[in-house]
Amino acid sequence: MTETSTPTAAENGWFKSSYSASDGNNCIEVKDRTDGRAAVRDSKLPDSPRLELSAGALAAFVSAAAEGRFDA
Repeated sequence: MTETSTPTAAENGWFKSSYSASDGNNCIEVKDRTDGRAAVRDSKLPDSPRLELSAGALAAFVSAAAEGRFDA
């Protein structure tokens, strides 16, 4: 019998965003797709729906968040 394991997020092309919190509670992962888009997911819920954006739209979103434009 051969033992198999589930690939890790990194093995599937996902990487943790550098903007994620260091405490591990507020983390997102990003994956570059071959069609020029990016997929974003919650690292705690890897099987949940993913947000898929063009690279430009993702960059604009990250810039707006860094500027605090979504702060309450």
